[in-house]
Amino acid sequence: MKIKNIVCGIYGVNCYIIADEETKKCAVIDPGGNHEEIINYIDENGFDLEFIILTHGHADHIGAVGELKDIKDCKVVACKDEKYILNNKDFNLTSVIGSKELEIEADEYVKDQDNLCLGRLSLQIIHTPGHTPGSICIKVENILFSGDTLFSGSIGRTDLEGGSYEKIIHSLEKLIQLDDEVVVMPGHGPSTTIGREKRTNRFIIDR
Repeated sequence: MKIKNIVCGIYGVNCYIIADEETKKCAVIDPGGNHEEIINYIDENGFDLEFIILTHGHADHIGAVGELKDIKDCKVVACKDEKYILNNKDFNLTSVIGSKELEIEADEYVKDQDNLCLGRLSLQIIHTPGHTPGSICIKVENILFSGDTLFSGSIGRTDLEGGSYEKIIHSLEKLIQLDDEVVVMPGHGPSTTIGREKRTNRFIIDR
């Protein structure tokens, strides 16, 4: 598996491009912007973009979806519980912080424990509501792409549409059942591990 991190936009969103190097199939997680840089990387490596996967529907994570869809023949994937966020420019915040207002319809809606096949890779969907109702994490081998659910030393905010502190704490309980060695690649900021967060993240320690 090959992973490329492109930091997008003024909010510093971590967009991840993951690829199966044997089949050249790739997926883009949370393309918040920088669509030209994303496409150039895909083309330079000879990758075939199969999925755009959204960990949730906020503006800073979805800004380049339209451009990628226009250029590449791929599916947009999101959680079924995120549909109403994606479909509403006020709830997805593009009416407030986006460069343009967006209302997005995914091509495929997933639920907890679904798996996406990306070449030889299996992408496990973990439903982690709290930041938004349809927030998801994606586990691939020993990597967890955690969106805005879990950060290094922190967690996602819960004061926006559909947010719930109680639910995000429940989602954290689910994530800390993963092996300590699992590498967490969040939607913002540096990577971490499940073990490190269990030892140092006050939201987990004080839950």
